[in-house]
Amino acid sequence: MKATPGVMRIGEVHAELRKVFPTVELSKIRYYEDKGLVQPSRSRKGYRLYSERDVECLREAIRLAQEEFVPLRVVRLRLMEQGLLDPPTANTNGRHVARDATASAISAPAPIPTSTPRPALSVVESSSDLIDESPEPDDDSSARVKEYFSTGELLATTGLSPEEFNQIYALGLVSALLVNGVTAFSALDVRVAAHSRALLSRGVDVRLLGSLRRVAEREIGVIDDLTSPLRQVGNEYSPEQVRQITADVAREVGALRNVLVERELNEYLNS
Repeated sequence: MKATPGVMRIGEVHAELRKVFPTVELSKIRYYEDKGLVQPSRSRKGYRLYSERDVECLREAIRLAQEEFVPLRVVRLRLMEQGLLDPPTANTNGRHVARDATASAISAPAPIPTSTPRPALSVVESSSDLIDESPEPDDDSSARVKEYFSTGELLATTGLSPEEFNQIYALGLVSALLVNGVTAFSALDVRVAAHSRALLSRGVDVRLLGSLRRVAEREIGVIDDLTSPLRQVGNEYSPEQVRQITADVAREVGALRNVLVERELNEYLNS
């Protein structure tokens, strides 16, 4: 019997989930809560109370993990994008937030944008001056291209505001690393941030940038499918050869994608 109309106890949620996923264990629900994939409320006595939204969130999380083999970090982002899971804020409790705090570079909350009117797109200067994508070392042979950037350096290099940074960080477009105990971002993350900032400057809705991240994930899935025979037990390739061939295939896939996009764009502009 439900204690409060509109909410369910964990046993009732387990029974609901087993209608779709017969083998799911009760411990999976607690595990997903620990990973920040569901945020049930609590009764006065400390019992978990799940809303219909929480149950739908769990269904989608299990489907993504079991059927599409999406990593849990990405599952969490997908749930936020679908509005099933609230993004973490400065007041959010939970062990997963405490763990993530080491990678949080901005103290302000990182909300997913709400359904505000979309700004008009505008013409801006080229973003090529935001960051050199292929930096050349200077004459000193000991000079090295910078590998990691602090949050302040990323913001200064790209021109992103802290709010814009929090938005793209929440969407998984950039990912913090711990380098010698300090939060840092790779040069590739800085390039992603620079291009994101260029699009945001044109008035592009930040949520659409999350869609581009999913396009990239799907392309990696294609590359994984194309190269899976290389990783089968008993193949004659060394790990280094597998990495090299995979990189070559990825470049060929990228070249094909660029040509296809160019063709589709030409047809779109001339239609």
